[in-house]
Amino acid sequence: MQRRTRGLNTGLLLLLSQICYVGVNNIPPVTLAALALNTWFFLSPLKPLYGSCLSVEKCFQQKDWQRLLLSPFHHADDWHLYFNMVSLLWKGINLERRLGSKWFAYVIATFSLLTGVVYLFLELAFAEFMDEPSFRMNCAVGFSGVLFALKVLNNHYFPGGFVSVMGFPVPNKFACWAELVAIHLMVPG
Repeated sequence: MQRRTRGLNTGLLLLLSQICYVGVNNIPPVTLAALALNTWFFLSPLKPLYGSCLSVEKCFQQKDWQRLLLSPFHHADDWHLYFNMVSLLWKGINLERRLGSKWFAYVIATFSLLTGVVYLFLELAFAEFMDEPSFRMNCAVGFSGVLFALKVLNNHYFPGGFVSVMGFPVPNKFACWAELVAIHLMVPG
């Protein structure tokens, strides 16, 4: 797993334009800090991408537990960062205003750790039950797991209504699943 460069980093430019469109002053502090942290680690990673990704082999077998902390804040490329951070921007504005900054910071920290733990256990379970050892080596990075957890929380606090997923209206209660399918269609693997 290596970071793919895109020359101009178009995703970063689009993210900056989205932040300017919303206005830095309109973004609550924890959401803004999470955006900045993810962007910082993209521009100045603590480790190479393969050294920060989350896998059963690296965490359970090689006891490299720091990956649980690093993997949510590293992204494969600028488009991966862009899509995740735009999603965080809108979810963060709604939820941080609803929960308050302290609780939202707690939620982000908890989801960042727990989604990695859940990912590891699912990969381990798939490897065992399907007798497919390659699941132990699958390596993941990014904030997507946290975003799906935030989406569920957002749907709890703001029930009803519809969202647009790839131009199709989807009821909020099914939006998590529709977004998951859309992501896999747009970015296989």
